[in-house]
Parts: sequence; structure tokens; C-alpha cells
Amino acid sequence: MNGPFSGLKVVELAEMVSGPYCGKLLADFDAEVIKVERPEGDPARRRGPFLGDDPDQEKSGLFLYLNTNKRGVTLDLADATGRTRFLRLIADADVLIEDRAPGELSELGLGYDDLSAVNPGLVMVSITPFGQDGPYRDRASTHLTTYHSSGQGYMLPMMSENLDREPVRGPGYLGEYDAGSAAAIAVLSALFWRDGGGGSGQHIDISKQHAMAHLERSQLRRYLDSGVSPNRTGMGRLLESLVRCKDGIYVILILSSEHQWQGLFRAMGRPEWAREERFATQASRSEHYPELRERLAEWAATLTSDEVFHLVQNEKSACAPAQTAETFHASEQTRARQYFLPIAHPVTGVLEYPGWPYRFSGVEWRPTTGAPLLGQHNDEVLDDSRRDVDYEDQPATASVR
Repeated sequence: MNGPFSGLKVVELAEMVSGPYCGKLLADFDAEVIKVERPEGDPARRRGPFLGDDPDQEKSGLFLYLNTNKRGVTLDLADATGRTRFLRLIADADVLIEDRAPGELSELGLGYDDLSAVNPGLVMVSITPFGQDGPYRDRASTHLTTYHSSGQGYMLPMMSENLDREPVRGPGYLGEYDAGSAAAIAVLSALFWRDGGGGSGQHIDISKQHAMAHLERSQLRRYLDSGVSPNRTGMGRLLESLVRCKDGIYVILILSSEHQWQGLFRAMGRPEWAREERFATQASRSEHYPELRERLAEWAATLTSDEVFHLVQNEKSACAPAQTAETFHASEQTRARQYFLPIAHPVTGVLEYPGWPYRFSGVEWRPTTGAPLLGQHNDEVLDDSRRDVDYEDQPATASVR
């Protein structure tokens, strides 16, 4: 059965994580996503981990995950023929995802003004570290620097004992996925606007810095409210506590409200120490947090993580074990919802991939094709004989609609 974006054509001129993740989200909804790579391939192909520790460009776990359900072609946009073929792809596309440096595509005659003249309905989303304007627009950045520029890194690791513990960035490419998610949401909004009467395309400007900061807006609000910048020591910020159970597994206990505390109090068997005045209110518990954390740790050390989880959940309070990749993969909840999907690939064979967090009632579609080999669909997608538009003697801004 076709998915909700069946018939939507997306061209993805993006590398590594943010842009390809945006494309993956659309492809998972059954959009036709054509990934355009440089002749040497997306750098993600050269990033591990690799299947079997074999550094083969077709065995990168990062690339394999981010590019399922896409077709792949290679084009050299520095070459006139490459630009011509790219314009042919854009002529009937609904969306272009790109992550080149600000102004780079315009210098090639492939900026938004050029492409919208060819295709007025095109929704183009540009993902860059700091956006298309402002004093930082031309600054190079990695995930490390962009993450810290957003302010998120300064808050980590949460609940540090003091500020002598240096800040850290989020794990892996966490902030890059944030930017990819923001881009996908913006693309959908632009498509709704276009197809709901807006009538034209849009150029969407995504700043990775701001996409990451957007998810820490509660901390920004605290600064605006009080004039005091929150920090990773967690002072005056009683939200949760991480405790280790007797089986060696950590469990997170949520302490963000009186309701959560009362549920935890009952789950612990209403201990006398928890009735003391210093633990009577949120304010006093926050003030005496180190002592509270010690008490919670003593209690958790007498139980397994599974016992703590069920005791607290049964009292309508919140907690969860800090699962490893292995325990999450084997979780009965994960398996019951068939979260992991088998996908075949011509080089790696069949592997299990993380699936989708959503389900649609009465509809089931599973477009599960593996990531494309480098240039795998060049003949199929770039076959000039199938195109009825000749750009060879036309300027880049010629309209085809």
C-alpha cells in the first residue's frame, strides 16, 4: 500500500547527517527521494562503524541507516553536464534538500532564484551551521562546535557536582539529527502552504545552531525570567536522579513535581526518612538534593532495575532503566511493536534497522529498500533519452513549467 507521501519527488543534495536524515524521514513516508552524491560519494560512506570492521564505502553503518528507501546518483556540479542533469531532476521535483555553504549553489547558477525560475513550486530547504545570513554565516563548523554554540553543551553533563566538570557535547550526531528533524517539519509546512492555496514554493533557511537551541528553550526561558544562566550543576533544578540498582543497571527517577515524589514515596514503602521536614516540599528537596540522592541510591541498591521500574510505575510515577543498545534491542516492548525491520542490501545482505516511532490506523506500508550503492541509479534516473527538456542551449533560469 502506498504511503502518505507517495508521488512526492525529493532531490537530496546533502551529506553526512542533517540533510540525509531529513530526506530519510520523507522517504520513510514513501516519498521518492533521489540522493545526489559527488563522484567520490557522501563522506558518511567513510565513517564507521563498518560492518565486520571492513572500511568499505558500502558498509558504513551511518550511511546505511541514513539512506534507506532512497535512489542514488552521482553528479559533478562543477561540470556543465552535471549542472544540466541536476536541473532536469529539479524541473519536476517538489523538494530540494541541500547543505552546501551559503552562496555556493548561487555561484554555480543553481541558487533558489535560479531553480524557482525553472520550477516555481519548488520547496528548497538549505541546512547550514549558522544560517544564510548574520555574521556567522560563512563560518565552518563541526557537530562539536555547532552543538556548543547552541548552549546545549553547557548544560551537560546534568547534575555535575560543580563547574570544575567541563561541559560536553551530546553523543554521536545528536544535534545534527535535531536539525534534520526541524528541516523535515519545515518542508511539510511549506508543502501544506503551497498545496493549500499558497501557490508557490519556498526557500527554507535552517540554522543548525538554532535548531539545537530550540530544544533547550526551557533553559533560555529561565535566563530571561531570572537573569541567571542555568548551568550543569543542577542547583535549584530538581528534575531527576540517576541511581544504580543491585543488578548494576542504572534507573532514572523523575522528581519534577509533587505528584512524582508522592508516587516514588509510596513505591519505596513510605520510609520514615522521606517524611522529614527537609524532604517535605519541592523547594526543600532541591535544597537537600545531595542527601536525597544518597537515600534514593541506598534504596535502589537493594532492588533490581526491573523491580524498581515496576514499583514506581505501579504508583503512577515515572522512571525508566537506562537501557544499553543490547537491552533496548532485546526489549519485549520493542519486539512487540516490531520496531526493528529487516532490510536487504546488495553488499551487506539482510540487516535489522531501526524502524519508525509512529503507526497509522488502518494503513500499513513498508518501503524498505537498502541504501543505494554509489551511483547505483545513474542510468535509471539520469537517462537523458527519457527527458523531454533540453537545457544544453538554454540559460540556467529558463522555465519549464
